[in-house]
Amino acid sequence: YFFLGNLSFMDICYTSASIPTLLVNLLSSQKTIIFSGCATQMYLSLAMGSTECVLLAVMAYDRYVAICKPLRYPIIMSRQVCVQMAAISWVTGCLTALLETGFALQMPLCGNLIDHFTCEILAVLKLACTSSLRMDMIMLVVSVLLLPVPMLLICISYVFILSTILRISSAEGRSKAFSTCGAHLTVVILYYGAALSMYLKAPSSSQETDKVISLLYGVLTPMLNPVIYTLRN
Repeated sequence: YFFLGNLSFMDICYTSASIPTLLVNLLSSQKTIIFSGCATQMYLSLAMGSTECVLLAVMAYDRYVAICKPLRYPIIMSRQVCVQMAAISWVTGCLTALLETGFALQMPLCGNLIDHFTCEILAVLKLACTSSLRMDMIMLVVSVLLLPVPMLLICISYVFILSTILRISSAEGRSKAFSTCGAHLTVVILYYGAALSMYLKAPSSSQETDKVISLLYGVLTPMLNPVIYTLRN
């Protein structure tokens, strides 16, 4: 439950960075935000989202060890190792978010009207006066490192997990193993599906589509995580 605690805390921070502003914009006619507030919101959303990408991969490895190497689990996944893996997730997410936010805020903007619910980085960058190859490369590299790479590691973990489960002779044992992974796999599909659609897609002409996708991975998925894990456990 150590990683679940980290995931829950991260989801609280994630939703706290966007939902209050979203509710204010929906309920108030004054839809404004100061520059520092926008920068903070952008950083927190990126940091929590990036951290979740890495943390979900770490949790997949945790499930792999628990199912494929159950007798060695207490040794491999000791308390110290779990803390180190969680720390790597947080540091990676916070540093990549700092890099993206820092360069995004240096871009000259030709406008102050963000066509989005929150200060989402892609929506803010659409206000840039000129395109920046450096910014585009940073976004691409970070997106690849935090989306396809962790997703590949998750897929590899589940290939070994599935292979082990299919070798279990009893139906009860297979069912218990599948149940152990069910909640995590559901969260992975929801989160990565939405995030991949948002950050590794061709430029969309529909801003409304981007808004719906960002709500899915930035608000709905973090809110559903506790429900999914509670039902599966």
